[in-house]
Parts: sequence; C-alpha cells; structure tokens
Amino acid sequence: MPSTRTFTRAGVLALTATIAGSLSGGIAAAHVTANVYGEQPTKGGYTAIVMRVPNEDDSKGTIKLSVGIAEEYALASVRTQPVPGWDADVTTTKLDEPVTNARDAELDEVVTEITWTAEDGNAIQPDEYQEFTFSAGPLPTDVDQLVLPATQTYEGGKVVAWDEPPVDGEDPERPAPVVQLAAESSGHGSGSSDSASATAQRAAETEDVADAGATTDSTARWLGGLGLAFGALGVGFGIGAIARSRQKTARED
Repeated sequence: MPSTRTFTRAGVLALTATIAGSLSGGIAAAHVTANVYGEQPTKGGYTAIVMRVPNEDDSKGTIKLSVGIAEEYALASVRTQPVPGWDADVTTTKLDEPVTNARDAELDEVVTEITWTAEDGNAIQPDEYQEFTFSAGPLPTDVDQLVLPATQTYEGGKVVAWDEPPVDGEDPERPAPVVQLAAESSGHGSGSSDSASATAQRAAETEDVADAGATTDSTARWLGGLGLAFGALGVGFGIGAIARSRQKTARED
C-alpha cells in the first residue's frame, strides 16, 4: 500500500508539473502571431495568413492591429477576410524604382501595411483573442520566411509593438510574427500548398461539376420526355391495330 501511495503521489506531481508547464508556455506565447492553417506556403505561391491577436491587458480592450509588409516582398495582391465589427484597410506604397515579383511582373506599387480597426463596442476584451485573415501573393522566392511586424493598440492609447526580428539562439521579448516558406514548387507555387489558388480552383471545379450536373439533368429530362412521347405513339399505334383487327374479324363473320 505505501508503494501504491508513492506512485499515486508521483503521478499527481508529474501531472501538476505538466499542467503548470503548459500554462506557463501559454502565457509566454501570448503575443501576436502569424499562422497558416494547412500546408506550409511555398515560395512564389499564394497563401492565407491568420494573425492571432490575444489581449494581454487586464482592463483595456484592443482596438487596432497594424501589420507591416516589407517592400522587398513585392506583394501586389492582398485581400482581407471580413471580421464582424472591424474595418480593414490595405495600404500600398509607390516605389521610387520598380521591382519584379515572383511572376516576373514589374511593379511600381506594392502593399506595405494592413490595418484592422474596431468599431465602437467591438474591442478585443481582456482574456479574449481575435483572428484576422488575409490572402497574399505571389510570395517572394528569395526569402525563407516572411517577417510581419505588428503593432497592437489598446483603449486609452497604449501601443505594443511586436517587431523584433527572429534571431538564432535568442528569444525576443516582443517577437515579430513570422511565416516560414517552403521551397518553390513547379509552376510558381501552383501545387497543393498554394492555399488561396487551391481554394479558388476547387470553387471553379465545383461550379463546373454543378454546371455539368445541370446539363446532364436537362438532357435526362429531355430524353425522358422524348421517351414518353414515343411511348404514347406506340400505345396509340397498338390501340389502332387492335381496333382494325376487331373490325376485320367482324366483317369476316
């Protein structure tokens, strides 16, 4: 029995330590992050990036998030997903000298910032978080990651900058959100990891299937109606033949 109690206590202590470690890790990770749900985006492709914004203030709500995008990324296409109660604004910058993006297109204007602003009564409250999604591409091919410095603004004017770039072997106090990029695939990211393109392609295929289904259905109805018409004609001919046969029999009698 004593040994059983010892093992039980050891198990409880281990579980407590695990929970404590998880909680401390969660607290340490409570900062603005950039996430990709699904496969890792590829260089030269398109992707959807989700900015997760936790509120770290005990009494003030978060009312604004700004995300910076480096000019050298040459992102010309950025679209935001609507978030109820929030307004999104995409800022573009005119370049002094044109740059070439991953699709060999020459650009003299690129996206440099995205800002989400809460409408009255829609701030992210303490102990809550919100996610802001945007699609972007074509992604650069000359970098291994996107560093997206973010600025979080609270009610009352408090501003927290999450803008410290990643450094090997160091853990920044205010790390900038980062998205890792996979090696460029054939067709400039036209593979399955190209989330935005894949989604659009699936939608197009769905529409094609629906159209094909509608065409097949119409054809089936047309053939069915034609079959009914021929069937009715057959019945008519059959009735006529029976009537003629009876008349012939009556004359012979």
